[in-house]
Amino acid sequence: MLAKVAQVMEIIEALAPRSLAEEWDNPGLQVGDPAAEATSVLVALDLTDAVLEEAAAVGAKLVVCHHPAILKPLPGIRLDLPVGRRLARALAAGIAVYAAHTNLDAAPGGLNDILARKLGLEDLRILRPTREEKLFKLVVFVPRGHEDAVRDALAGAGAGWIGNYSHCTFQAAGTGTFKPGEGTHPFLGRQGEVERADEYRLETIVPEPLLRASLRAMIKAHPYEEVAYDVYPLANQGRESGLGRVGRLKEAVSLAGLAARVKERLGLAAVRAVGEPSRVVHQAAVCGGSGGSLVGVAAFAGADVLITGDVRYHDALEALERGLGVIDAGHFGTEAAALDELCGYLNDRLAAVPCETRAAVSRAETDPFREG
Repeated sequence: MLAKVAQVMEIIEALAPRSLAEEWDNPGLQVGDPAAEATSVLVALDLTDAVLEEAAAVGAKLVVCHHPAILKPLPGIRLDLPVGRRLARALAAGIAVYAAHTNLDAAPGGLNDILARKLGLEDLRILRPTREEKLFKLVVFVPRGHEDAVRDALAGAGAGWIGNYSHCTFQAAGTGTFKPGEGTHPFLGRQGEVERADEYRLETIVPEPLLRASLRAMIKAHPYEEVAYDVYPLANQGRESGLGRVGRLKEAVSLAGLAARVKERLGLAAVRAVGEPSRVVHQAAVCGGSGGSLVGVAAFAGADVLITGDVRYHDALEALERGLGVIDAGHFGTEAAALDELCGYLNDRLAAVPCETRAAVSRAETDPFREG
C-alpha cells in the first residue's frame, strides 16, 4: 500500500503546523492532488529543474521542498519563464509539490533545532519567540476494560504529553447510560432498552495541531458505535515556537575554532566570519537561512556569536558595534543540514502507517554559490 499525498502532508504538519508560518509565507501543497498516491518522496530545499528531473527519474510523485515554489501570487503560468515551465512540467508528470518553510524553521524539533544540535549546542532556547501553542483538554468515556487501548491510541497520535512524559491521562470510574435506537448495533445492551455500563472518564491534554489526529485515533480504538467525548480549550501555556535558537557550547572555543567546526560539520568549502578570531565563544545563536536581521536579538539574548546565512554588510557592521561575532555559513549550508533528519522523520512515520512509500534526500541539488 502506498501513502496518499494528504497522509504525507499530515505527517509533516504534525511536526511543523502551517499555523507556525510567518504571515508573508505560503507553506502547504503548491501543486498536485492530495488524494494521489505518493509512490516515493523526494526532499529538497527548492524545486529546481535538476530536482524535478531527479523526481521524474526515480519515480517520485511528491517533492517536499523547504522553499515554496509559489511564494507570492502568480499573475499567470507562463511557459517562457522558469517557474511556469517547472509548474507545468510537475503537473504534466503528476508530481505533487509541497512546501514546509518558516513553519519548519519555527517548529520545536524543526530546522533550527536540528542545526543547533548538529553544531553541538546544548540547553537550547528560542532566539525570537513568535507563537505559543494552544492546548485542549480531551475527555472521553470508555467502557471498563478498553481504557488502555484508547489511552495508547491517543498517545500514539501525540496526545497526553507533558514535558518528556507520555501517556499522561487521568481516569475516574462512573456509570454511563444509553438506550440504543432502531438501526443501531450496540457494543453493549439491546435496542430499546436503557443500558447502564461501567465506564471510565479518561481525560488528557492535546496540542491544537494534533487534535484532529488524536480524535481520529481515539474513535478508531474505541469499541462504541457512537463515542461520547468533550473538547475544552485551555488557558494553560503551551510550547513556544519561533525563529532561531540560542544554546551553550559544551566547551568554550575561539571564534576561529567555531568557524572551523561549522565548516566541517555542515560540509562547507568555506565560511565568512565577523569579529576577532581569537575571541572566546561560550554561547551561540543559530538561524538557518537568512538571519542577519537577528543580530540585535542575538546580542540581547547573551550570545557571543550568531551563526546564519545571507549576512549583509550593514548587519556585519552592527554586529561589530555590539561586540557580537558572526559566522556566515550561507543560506544553502545552514538549511541543507536539516534535510537528512527531516527525511528520517518522514520514513519513521511512513513505516508506522504502515505503507511502502519512502522518502529520500535529493542528490541533484547543489549550492548555487561556488568558490572563486
